[in-house]
Amino acid sequence: MNNQKTKNAKVVKNQYLVNDLTSFEKKLKEVKSAQEKFAKFSQEKVDEIFLAAALAANHQRIPLARMANDETGMGVFEDKVIKNNYAAEYTYNAYKNTKTCGVIERDDAFGLTKIAEPVGVIAAVIPTTNPTSTAIFKTLISLKTRNGIIISPHPRAKNSTIAAAKVVLEAAVKAGAPEGIIAWVDEPSIELTASLMKEADLILATGGPAMVKSAYSSGKPAVGVGAGNVPAIIDESADIMNAVSSIILSKSFDNGMICASEQSVLVPESIYEKVRNEFDFRGAYILSKEEVDKFRKIILSENGGLNANIVGQSPYNLGKMAGVDVPKTARIIIGEVETTDFSEPFAHEKLSPILAMYKYKKFEDAVKKAEHLVEQGGLGHTSSLYIDTDNCTEKMNLFISSMKTCRVVINTPSSQGGIGDLYNFKLAPSFTLGCGSWGGNSVSENVGVKHLLNIKTVAERRENMLWFRAPEKVYFKKGCLPVAIKEFKEVMNKRRAFIVTDNFLYNNGYVDRITDELDKMGIMHTTFYNVAPDPTLACAIEGANSMKSFNPDLIIALGGGSAMDAAKIMWVLYEHPDANFKDMAMTFMDIRKRAYTFPKMGEKAYFCAIPTSAGTGSEVTPFAVITDQDSGVKYPLADYELLPNMAIVDADLMIDMPPRLTASSGIDAMTHALEAYASMLRSEPADGMALQAGKTIFEYLSIAYLDGSNSKAREKLAIAATMAGMSFANAFLGVCHSMAHKLGAFHHVQHGVANSLLINEVIKYNCSESPTKMGTFPQYKYPDCVKRYAEFARFCGVESGKNDRETVDNLLKALDELKEKIGLPKTIQEAGIDEKAFLNNLDEMSLQAFNDQCTGANPRYPLVEELKQMYLNAYYGK
Repeated sequence: MNNQKTKNAKVVKNQYLVNDLTSFEKKLKEVKSAQEKFAKFSQEKVDEIFLAAALAANHQRIPLARMANDETGMGVFEDKVIKNNYAAEYTYNAYKNTKTCGVIERDDAFGLTKIAEPVGVIAAVIPTTNPTSTAIFKTLISLKTRNGIIISPHPRAKNSTIAAAKVVLEAAVKAGAPEGIIAWVDEPSIELTASLMKEADLILATGGPAMVKSAYSSGKPAVGVGAGNVPAIIDESADIMNAVSSIILSKSFDNGMICASEQSVLVPESIYEKVRNEFDFRGAYILSKEEVDKFRKIILSENGGLNANIVGQSPYNLGKMAGVDVPKTARIIIGEVETTDFSEPFAHEKLSPILAMYKYKKFEDAVKKAEHLVEQGGLGHTSSLYIDTDNCTEKMNLFISSMKTCRVVINTPSSQGGIGDLYNFKLAPSFTLGCGSWGGNSVSENVGVKHLLNIKTVAERRENMLWFRAPEKVYFKKGCLPVAIKEFKEVMNKRRAFIVTDNFLYNNGYVDRITDELDKMGIMHTTFYNVAPDPTLACAIEGANSMKSFNPDLIIALGGGSAMDAAKIMWVLYEHPDANFKDMAMTFMDIRKRAYTFPKMGEKAYFCAIPTSAGTGSEVTPFAVITDQDSGVKYPLADYELLPNMAIVDADLMIDMPPRLTASSGIDAMTHALEAYASMLRSEPADGMALQAGKTIFEYLSIAYLDGSNSKAREKLAIAATMAGMSFANAFLGVCHSMAHKLGAFHHVQHGVANSLLINEVIKYNCSESPTKMGTFPQYKYPDCVKRYAEFARFCGVESGKNDRETVDNLLKALDELKEKIGLPKTIQEAGIDEKAFLNNLDEMSLQAFNDQCTGANPRYPLVEELKQMYLNAYYGK
């Protein structure tokens, strides 16, 4: 214990005066060295030091208050005791359990760690208005955060400020803090303060506007505060006794030197006399008109700024300065004035127990006056309202929304309410009240320990959760249609069915297979059959209007991708007629984080998809492609709300598919499988579906093309197309589909044919030896398309080469051979697209392909020029 006392004594004994740049630089070096040691302390040790320092400051609250009062000649000794007590006790209590050392947060699931590190050396500028309490507050929060601190006191309060810093330092060192962790400038000057702000790591600036501006201009991070010019509105509904008592309590506290104290009170005409009498009764001295004029002369200095001589003076002393006989018993002085312009001295921040009082007729007028007062001299600081919070919420909300202040205190003495934790909960206790951008400050809250920390965030790589989603019911196998349809009545009790299809299917008996079953069950129905290939938004709107008239509880999409896409959009417009189509079509990087929330589907109607072709997979996907007939742009919509509730995959509906449709649909399904297997969003369940689908298509597509009546081939292709659909519904697609969408939109190439023309180029592009850019998704760790395509090839029975790349070459040959067997064109030019028209649209087509929803999941992130080159290669067959 004796050694500790000796060590403690050395702290003070060895102090030398910091009064010039040489001594300052020496002191700065010492503090930096101490802080480097302190930065290695544990949370347990820091908390021990923090407690010891807070207790010591609290023990010395009376001597320090006396010293501050005697030295500055400002304020009220007893109130300064409360300030010191508050600075020590409330600061400690607010942060005693706050983690400020090492790991402060850890989320193993998300791989996120937050580590608190000290800022370094804090430059603390202390005002003359709160010389000891602010010093206590700033040194305590610096100790809690393992920072060193150098204090620059106000010249008129240097002795009391330094005394407060010594109390905290001695207690901290005795508890184990490094010597020299707290220091100060003994003879403050503009030059030394400027050097301190320049050399420190962070500036905590509390003081006048000029000093705060200097801190922000220093080139170092600064946390400063703006001027306060707090207006307090008393509403007609307010408790007058509470309002008046609270304002006097606040305004008289330490003779009004807290910057959050009220500077003006606005009173309604209807209760003005009552309020005035209550102020008079509670000890306010209300000036006569002649006395108001006398006080106007002492509030401001000759240059228009606040007269420093009135700051913190008692009402009696202020009266003597103004030549007004103010009794010693007066608690505050009130001047009744009219204008809120700064030409009126009473409209300024006065930092003394002088209060301006205004009369208003309507609450809205009071708010405008309060706004004006704040804008002229208290932007960002504090505003106050006395009101019945239960019955006057509209007025309260108007006041809150109108005030450009970072603190709005309700039915509260503003001084005590603004500094926090006394008359409210969770407003941090502080002697540095940030005013945000309104007041030219970097923070808009009460400054605390978090502002003195650097938070180091460690983000470990994590893979996003994946999913596998499919319709709740998927029926397949040849002949399943009539059996599955029975559920509409027997299980779901549906009453009104709306069928969406195309003209061909309607006129050739396909719809009858459904309606005959619906008739047997007594389900009313109607059919919309105006769907054309590449359906337009206009078509979807027409169908949705028909739906509204019919009011179905069951929607059945019958056909290929066009009918299903149109039906899905009609479904959305039927259930949500006000939905914004362009927002729904907005592309996204991650479907879970899209800016637009897709509306909830299925509230009005159950959706069943029945494919008549084996290719699109739309019956089991959350996608729909629709064309804007005005711009010609194709929009791929994607959201799991678009996923059909039921899919019925019956090969009987596909027996009569013409060879060309068989070919284009089949190769579309193959492209789905290939793109899903290479996608960045791939997953094991989706992989299995893609592989099996690819193998089946290789085996049965040419058979079904050559012999459409082969029921086994038809059934196998139907199931394969659905499996490929399930795969890409969860793994998404890639640039082959992005480019195919635009080739179809600009040149009316059938979608499956467009994919066929582009897929080989895309495989070669994705397998580049040195891809320009990788796709961005955590599961996709490095380019592996050669390996993935080779796996796909081998599973599908393609001849394996000497290595993966040779196997990919064999896959490309196998695809060419398959396309040749089923009569698909080899190039875009061979497909009949005019060269001039193609080249004229090439740039825009490439840009739109880049912006397509499918592009984001491609394993190689494309440049627009690369897409353009692939188009050219596919056009000319290079």
